[in-house]
Amino acid sequence: MEPKIEPSKAELDILTVIWKHGPNTVRFVHNQLAMIKEVNYTTTLKQMQLMAEKGMLTRDESNMTHIYRAAEDPSKTKSHLLDRFVNHIYDGSAGNLVMQLLDSKNASSEDLKTIRDILNKLDQQK
Repeated sequence: MEPKIEPSKAELDILTVIWKHGPNTVRFVHNQLAMIKEVNYTTTLKQMQLMAEKGMLTRDESNMTHIYRAAEDPSKTKSHLLDRFVNHIYDGSAGNLVMQLLDSKNASSEDLKTIRDILNKLDQQK
């Protein structure tokens, strides 16, 4: 099986813009990034070109303005990164991750209800 390409922080920032707003141009992605951090247009352009070469993005060159889209479904990338995080930081225990999250964040009553509903569904499947 081919090793999974893991996005760097900068690549993840670009993917997040594309996941949120859909396929887009370098200019659009750059403008979105520029609202949250200082970044040069040429850096964004080069990063997105490299991401296309790595297979993280696809590029539609049928028009003068190239449109980039994520090559993989966001849930696949997020699941892979989360699995890797849980395995490395929490020794593979999702329970430890959830307990840490609930201890360190103020979960709203709506969040807690959603968590209970998920746990109830999981119990019913067993």
